[in-house]
Amino acid sequence: MKRELTGQVVVITGAARGLGAALARSLHARGARIALLGLEPEELERVAASCGPDAAHWQVNVTDRHALERTAAEVAERFGRIDVVVANAGIAVGGPFSSSDPATFNRVIEVNLLGSIATARAFLPELVKSRGYLLQIASIAAMAPAPMMAAYCSSKAGVEAFAHCLRAEVASDGVRVGVGYLSWTDTDMVRGSHTNEGLEKMRGSLPFPLGRIYPLGPTVERIADGIARRAPHVYGQRWVRFLQPIRWTVPGTVGRLVPSQIAKYRGDIDASVDTSLVGAGGAADAAERARTGAPEAPQ
Repeated sequence: MKRELTGQVVVITGAARGLGAALARSLHARGARIALLGLEPEELERVAASCGPDAAHWQVNVTDRHALERTAAEVAERFGRIDVVVANAGIAVGGPFSSSDPATFNRVIEVNLLGSIATARAFLPELVKSRGYLLQIASIAAMAPAPMMAAYCSSKAGVEAFAHCLRAEVASDGVRVGVGYLSWTDTDMVRGSHTNEGLEKMRGSLPFPLGRIYPLGPTVERIADGIARRAPHVYGQRWVRFLQPIRWTVPGTVGRLVPSQIAKYRGDIDASVDTSLVGAGGAADAAERARTGAPEAPQ
């Protein structure tokens, strides 16, 4: 059964661009009141302007637990309640683990996994009050771990497990928890990953539907539908749900088939190794760390 979103207060992290920004606009069109969290104030202001006069935005880093707690209190004071939180903030890096930069690798885990945990910790008290809904954006990477994406896949497997644990813990409080699964989707992050020619060739060689990049619009609408239903599992592409019951077969299949592809494209992979965070989101994270004086993952 779908729930009405009219008047519901929805908080979205990583809302300055990509999936977060598009989801904010979609939920606003369905009647929700939108609170945007992210690192890029000018982009956040533009997104907020497209989400109606009642929308508001906060510049906050999801890895700063105390700042998130202050923001949660400010959002609750501004809107009077919080009904839905979408933990969407994330960054990525690609390439062989053996040549990865440790600081950048760890930063992906910190933002994607620990940042999601900090988001849940900060906003859960308000969701208990409203008997609300937390949607954790994971990825098909949680079900189908891929070589050359060790940091990202590890972080997304982690947030999936965290959300499943939390679901059982908060059910008696009336809070529902969902996990969102997306395949390759046309966002700044995915476009930013195209710089590694070898990885692009590997992705392009994957069998349909795994290798395709999917348009953002339909993906967002399916996620918005899941939020309206407060669904335990939300699938950005229809076919992804059919991977769920056979996910246990994926590691063995990858272990058999992918080594030959890595060998085939190894020269291109090694020639275009980039240890920096990908896309505009990665650049925003580096700029924020420089602004606050935090140790910076290399760019």
